[in-house]
Amino acid sequence: MSIKNIIRAWKDEDYRLSLSEAERALLPEHPAGLIELSGAEMDGVNGGLNVLGSCGDFCTNKCTI
Repeated sequence: MSIKNIIRAWKDEDYRLSLSEAERALLPEHPAGLIELSGAEMDGVNGGLNVLGSCGDFCTNKCTI
């Protein structure tokens, strides 16, 4: 499999799933490692959630926290 197709398989799930089981077995592991988070890991992510309720200097009249 060409490097171009390996990269495409890493990036494009539809393409990856279109490969045969044998072709998928030949794919090297993605260099970035695991790219999906489990439900438990997602529960721990708050992505900038402002838990204090303060909007700081950027607060507008649309702020409802």
